[in-house]
Amino acid sequence: MNDDPPLAGCRTEEEAARAVRAWISREVPERWRAAAQRGGRGAVRSVREPEEYRAWYPAFARSGLVVPQWPADHGGLGWPRALARAAERELAPYHLPRLNPLGLNLAAPALFAYGTREQRLRFLPGIVSNEEVWCQLFSEPGAGSDLASLATRAERDGDGWRVTGQKIWTTWAHLADFGVLLARTDPEAPKRRGITYFLIDMRRPGVEVRPLRHIGGEVEFNEVFLDGAAVPDSQRVGEVNDGWRVARATLSGERQMVSGSGSGGVDRIGGSGTRRLVRLARERSEQGLPYGWDDPGTRHRLVRLWCEEQIRGWTNDRVRSGLRSGLPPGPESSIGKVHGSELNQRVQEVAARMLGPAGTAWEGEQGGYAESMPAEVRGMLRSRANTIEGGTSEVNKNILAERVLGLPKEPDPWEGRPWREVPRG
Repeated sequence: MNDDPPLAGCRTEEEAARAVRAWISREVPERWRAAAQRGGRGAVRSVREPEEYRAWYPAFARSGLVVPQWPADHGGLGWPRALARAAERELAPYHLPRLNPLGLNLAAPALFAYGTREQRLRFLPGIVSNEEVWCQLFSEPGAGSDLASLATRAERDGDGWRVTGQKIWTTWAHLADFGVLLARTDPEAPKRRGITYFLIDMRRPGVEVRPLRHIGGEVEFNEVFLDGAAVPDSQRVGEVNDGWRVARATLSGERQMVSGSGSGGVDRIGGSGTRRLVRLARERSEQGLPYGWDDPGTRHRLVRLWCEEQIRGWTNDRVRSGLRSGLPPGPESSIGKVHGSELNQRVQEVAARMLGPAGTAWEGEQGGYAESMPAEVRGMLRSRANTIEGGTSEVNKNILAERVLGLPKEPDPWEGRPWREVPRG
């Protein structure tokens, strides 16, 4: 007889751990479990293809373990923080990353903080299951660091809205079903008071997505043109003209999401860090190649970076502990963003430097520049965006100065003036 309690019925950490172990034995494929027992997360990655994981993912979503602290009718288990942490410890060796990170980390915080119950019931389960992929329609050609200057307009049209404008650097827009959107609804109000937050269907007429290929050869970013795209008022989050306050929940979630190691896009936020570089350095030494672990300069740089990674991890844990307690992400998430993005650039630069001449020229098929590029070079090139995406380091330092340290704001001669009168680039 199976004495393991059902996941939803757990009341103690011991019960939760036992129920999660039972779920793993039933639902996680045996080949993945064997790999995890043999070599942990890295071994699991070596035996599992991304598409295989995506096909299996609905089983993970149905369990409620993707977001165990969320209410059951939103896709979770309604567990307190202690039980969720006990579950995560059991799941960790099997490398079960959460898909749809923009939905989980950008859309969900705004829905929990300002959405209606109907909106949460409509959208959160699809985010958890990855059945509806999300993107973020914030940045514009003339409104990046100064996001509040955005010019995309939303105008009333009967019971809904018509949106016209252009967004840029929209990650995964070419894959997304829905997007969180900021649009100006009152050009006569000061720039932060005339913005409204919407949820837009990316498949509707009037939404055109054009891919942008970056220096590593991948298509991850897009520009999006909105030509009278219809949005029902039921997909407005928060009050009209109060979208800037709603957006802060999304922006804080974004900064937290991109504060980890790894230089890839959002699908690789938790990617290569110093542990992998240490393995690479030892492999180079074993093969008699330069810039390996037996090189004092390389070893010194790697140990220094490893120490910084530990500090970054502790800082991120502080923010995550607040999130697990039900607190919204606040300006302290900017600490991890500033440090993590600059640290990751240094990590990826050392990785590329370890390749020596092979990091500047490599063999490949004609026209196959991106396909044959060493992973370390691709990571180094991609990391250049880390200090720009999710809010530039300069903007995040201002947030820390003003909202954490309490320093006076920079003078703004246009403060309080209507958006229509403010000069824009």
